[in-house]
Amino acid sequence: MGDAVLKTTTTSGEGPDQKPSAEEDPGRGEEFAALFGPTPRGARLARRVAVRHLAEWGHPADSDLSCTVALLVAELAGNAVRHGRVPGRDFRLRLVLEARRVRVEVSDASSAAPPTAVQAPGADEVSGRGLVLVDVLADRWGVEKRVPVGKTVWAEVTVGT
Repeated sequence: MGDAVLKTTTTSGEGPDQKPSAEEDPGRGEEFAALFGPTPRGARLARRVAVRHLAEWGHPADSDLSCTVALLVAELAGNAVRHGRVPGRDFRLRLVLEARRVRVEVSDASSAAPPTAVQAPGADEVSGRGLVLVDVLADRWGVEKRVPVGKTVWAEVTVGT
């Protein structure tokens, strides 16, 4: 079950304690969070799930916003799998949609933070372009420590751009 979604939380108005939808309460955003196995398959699943949730929130898979978020999730989840993997620990994807922005957060158990000053790799280098893409696609991004262990790498995109 390491590659499956292990836990999901949403605030989309589901269940018996139904809250008003975003259309009924425009000040409230949407939120989704889930744990994924720290494998390439888990990273791909995270990207697909993000696109599905954006579609449920009114941003179709072929929209610019959905494509940008898909790329951000792919890069951040791929980095969590490649560089932040701790044996026996999953990574967490969290999406928050507010009126004017989408925030993507990927958390892992490694305390090793990525560089925040990114430089494009040389033409002959085969890796190192992920954070360059994040830097170009996101309006802002950063890294936060998690208590008691790990880090969260986040990126924000303005809705409508």
